[in-house]
Amino acid sequence: MLYGRHVGGGGTGQKMEAISQRKRLWGWYFFDWASQPYNTLLLTFIFAPYVKELLQDGAAAQATWGYTIGFTGLAIALLAPLLGAMADKSGHRIAWIWVFSALYVIGAGGIWLAHPAQFSLTLVLLLFALGLLGMEFATIFTNSILPDLGNRDEIGRISGSGWAFGYVGGLLALVIMLLFFAENAEGVTLLGTPPAFGLDASAREGTRLVGPFTAIWYAVFMIPFFLWVRDTGNRPQVPIVQAARAAWPELLSTLRQLPSAPSLFSFLAASMFYRDALNGLYVFGGLYAAGVLGWSVVETGIFGIIAVVTAAIFAWIGGRADSRFGPKPVIACCVAILTVLCVIVVFISRESVFGIPVERQSRLPDIAFFVLGAGIGAAGGALQSASRTMVCRQGRHDRMTQVFGLYALAGKATSYLAPLSIGIATDLTGSQQMGITPLIALFLLGLLLLRWVKPDGERAACPPSEPPLPPS
Repeated sequence: MLYGRHVGGGGTGQKMEAISQRKRLWGWYFFDWASQPYNTLLLTFIFAPYVKELLQDGAAAQATWGYTIGFTGLAIALLAPLLGAMADKSGHRIAWIWVFSALYVIGAGGIWLAHPAQFSLTLVLLLFALGLLGMEFATIFTNSILPDLGNRDEIGRISGSGWAFGYVGGLLALVIMLLFFAENAEGVTLLGTPPAFGLDASAREGTRLVGPFTAIWYAVFMIPFFLWVRDTGNRPQVPIVQAARAAWPELLSTLRQLPSAPSLFSFLAASMFYRDALNGLYVFGGLYAAGVLGWSVVETGIFGIIAVVTAAIFAWIGGRADSRFGPKPVIACCVAILTVLCVIVVFISRESVFGIPVERQSRLPDIAFFVLGAGIGAAGGALQSASRTMVCRQGRHDRMTQVFGLYALAGKATSYLAPLSIGIATDLTGSQQMGITPLIALFLLGLLLLRWVKPDGERAACPPSEPPLPPS
């Protein structure tokens, strides 16, 4: 392990020595806690359903949301590998995280401008996309720190604990929003009271506060990360301009030689599809429930609480299973479960459940969707944690940042595919239910490609000191 290594000059090494292993772990965990509300509150359970209310049309909102997330994902796909390579060359991971944290805070805070009577949809969605870019890029660099926090047998537990801790933070943020701020059509919160602090329910100030709330939450809870997490001394310290010049040709060389590591290549391809499908479920889950079942922001928030609780529990359980059995069986099991759940979702609507007609006043569709949300949360939480540790299994320690850069590239290379395909399918069919069917194909592709992934990467075929990874 790399505890206690020096970061560089200027006395930073002494600061690194003074920071205990426990503090470094908790500092790293706090990034998940701080950043999770962007996913929980904005991407899924509060702001996404509110967009549907603004547009007054479920299919139109789903299509608009799909195009927004899709084109943002395309921008991430184009920029992430180059930025990752630049950071890998320069060694300034923490400095990059500062920059992207600023984008996160600015973008999230801008959601306040989504006034129901006088708002610019383009401006609000651009700000939302800016914050999403900040979150995704910051995550790339914090994930690359994981191998420095423990040995090969420990990182599964560490990754699972981090995901679980992050979900607890997202859950707490969601509960606070639902109890005190986010109002339904009648202007009251889950407690049946008007939004706190005298916020104007008629102007949806309680729901719009989700943006500034998410920004403040991140700014406050990133303090432990920036106090206790440092770059390790085995990383080069190269000026940014020089790193930028060298990054692009090195990235191209790495991509060309990637097929020489077939297990890593297969895993990156598999994760590219199943992560895209999972993100599609997360992004459109609340919007789907609002449009198909007619749920309010508050009802969607309750759905979110159930999903986040199961995600936190099973991310922790999955981390333990990962440490015992390895990440591959955990990943395969979770992808299979998510595929089945995605098929079931298509057969639930306000009018019928599995093709059996129900009265519009029936609560059966709601109960069924709550159960599905719990299953999606559980499988998704364990899947994300195990995928992060699988990256560490596939790569070797001295080139781990490069491997995480490739993982980020794989995650974003088609991150526009699920939302854009949902947007197109929804537009063509005019149905939110049929609009999510592309996710089923993406999950199945990911499950198929896992077949060629070795549990320990190329270590099974090569000496431990020389796994055939792309050269740096």
